[in-house]
Amino acid sequence: MARRRKGRDVSGWLVIDKPAGLTSNAVVNKVRWAYGARKAGHAGTLDPAATGLLAVALGEATKTVPFVADALKAYRFTVRFGQATDTDDAEGRMIAECPDRPSDDAVTAALAQFRGDILQVPPQYSAVKIDGERAYDLARAGETSDIAARPLYVEHLELVDRPDPDHAVLDLICGKGGYVRSIARDLGRNLGCYAHVTILRRLWSGPFDLENAHSLSEIETRAGDADLDNLLLPLQTALADLPELTCSADGATRLRNGNPAPVLASTADYGDAAWASYLGQPLAVGIYRAGTLHPSRVFNLD
Repeated sequence: MARRRKGRDVSGWLVIDKPAGLTSNAVVNKVRWAYGARKAGHAGTLDPAATGLLAVALGEATKTVPFVADALKAYRFTVRFGQATDTDDAEGRMIAECPDRPSDDAVTAALAQFRGDILQVPPQYSAVKIDGERAYDLARAGETSDIAARPLYVEHLELVDRPDPDHAVLDLICGKGGYVRSIARDLGRNLGCYAHVTILRRLWSGPFDLENAHSLSEIETRAGDADLDNLLLPLQTALADLPELTCSADGATRLRNGNPAPVLASTADYGDAAWASYLGQPLAVGIYRAGTLHPSRVFNLD
């Protein structure tokens, strides 16, 4: 029999403004410790050097992570022209250099190639698996991996500032699986001058934004406070893009037991992913079919 993980049954989302220098998992572990939570996860990795929005799920909210992980995300980042690094960011070793610098017009024109549905090759230093091993482990061992290009949807990519000839500040909105470092690398290649990311900040992710964010130091300082739970956003925040269905008391009992249940009229169409609630409490998420929700995830919030 598996051992039961220690901790509180606390559920909800906490938006953290991640500081530079920590991995996303390290931030999750610190939040979990501060709340004494049994379970915790996050909705989208940020590189250690990156800052900005990291949405941390506690307890039953971890079951809603996939609905946020697939959402659009927004970034502001600074590109350094004239230098390529082995990590495609400022943390790496410089491997190539060029004296040329692109004009603003050249940068703006080149960005058009990175919008819409594109193919992107992840960086050598990434978590992509190559024959069962992480690419970054192979890169640290001195190996160069043949990483296949992956599809990425880019909704928005614009030049917002040019502080000097060496640097450009860009805004990006993209879908799941995007590597900002790859965009900077490929932009430099297309401009014939090399480039890498020096500053990266995530501004929002799906329904979460920095306006609701808390610093990690605040959470650590308040660890164990009775009112720390008041900072949590409800579990259903991650389900904002799905239709909400309501059900009766009998339906709520069926859903809590993992069984399909009748739901009241809603905007959901046959086959849509949706979630059900009873008296305002989320019960389950699943597939809607002809007046019935077939649950795939059941929330235990009692």
